[in-house]
Amino acid sequence: MLSKATPAPIRTAALFAAGAVLLTACGGGTTNSSADGGGGDKADGFPLTLKNCGRTVTVKAPPQRAVSVDQGSTEILLSLGLADRLAATATWSDPVMKGLEKANQGVERLSENRPSSEKVLDKEPDFLSASFASTLAKGGVAPREQFEKLGVPTYISPADCVGKDNSGGGDGARTAPLTMDSVYTEVRELSQVFGVPERGDALVKKLQARVTKATDGIDGSKASLLYWFSDSKAPYLAGCCGAPGVITRELGAKNVFDDTHDEWPQISWETVADRNPDVLVIGDLSRTMQTAESAEKKIEFLESNPVTRTMDAVKNRRYVLLSGQAMNPTIRTVEGLERVAAGLRDFGLAG
Repeated sequence: MLSKATPAPIRTAALFAAGAVLLTACGGGTTNSSADGGGGDKADGFPLTLKNCGRTVTVKAPPQRAVSVDQGSTEILLSLGLADRLAATATWSDPVMKGLEKANQGVERLSENRPSSEKVLDKEPDFLSASFASTLAKGGVAPREQFEKLGVPTYISPADCVGKDNSGGGDGARTAPLTMDSVYTEVRELSQVFGVPERGDALVKKLQARVTKATDGIDGSKASLLYWFSDSKAPYLAGCCGAPGVITRELGAKNVFDDTHDEWPQISWETVADRNPDVLVIGDLSRTMQTAESAEKKIEFLESNPVTRTMDAVKNRRYVLLSGQAMNPTIRTVEGLERVAAGLRDFGLAG
């Protein structure tokens, strides 16, 4: 589920007083890595060329002043130990991931929501990363092309591009179910871009081990789930195949709205009540963009609204609370899997 903001004009002045000038980007897999044969000191493995969201990006040297304009991307970079190479971050829906508090304190936050392009460019970035294609598009911070013309390479999470159609309205639709492989690809590619591939491999192994542990011995086939991200008036609920789909499939459970491929369709409460899920997975957001962002507000609504308060999950208070990032395709999807698995066990629905 994305944040919305109005873009500001692009600054046209030169960005860098010194440093590498990098080329464009967006997609899904490293295609080439070679040493530079020319003069000057070059880091091993650079220039690095990779495919990202159907585009090509070439990085001549590991970034030193990166800006990450979505929380999910920022938390990957912090997890890779790259706080000292982040000039700024933006677009946050939740407190920073546990264990990253100290690293995050030293990184400037441009905005809780999407910043203006001028604010980004004022940091003189040598690399720009985002979790969502809409962040670096018209209506977001600015289109990728605008940054590329100024020599700033851009990278978007493959999880928002591979097997996904972002051409329509809303948050896009999945043409194929998301898998954790897309998240792992993002981790590995960003670690390669910053010249620390061994850190990426280590982080992926830790995430994979957590997935294995969370799903060990669980059978959620008797449980039906509903994922509510935000808004009480026209709620954004998870379709079949995004990050909630990863969680649901790993646990062998059923998403009551697995018949829609939209990432976060807005569905009426009457339809929700009719499908009567066993468990409500609720986004607990710290932002204040829409109605019922916090879990507290969501539960208050559910237990007072005449349409929803008669649902089995509400009457039995079968709630699992997740951060917004755990409901998006990020490294915190694993956190979401762990919490939903624990919830099913607590509710006696784990097989």
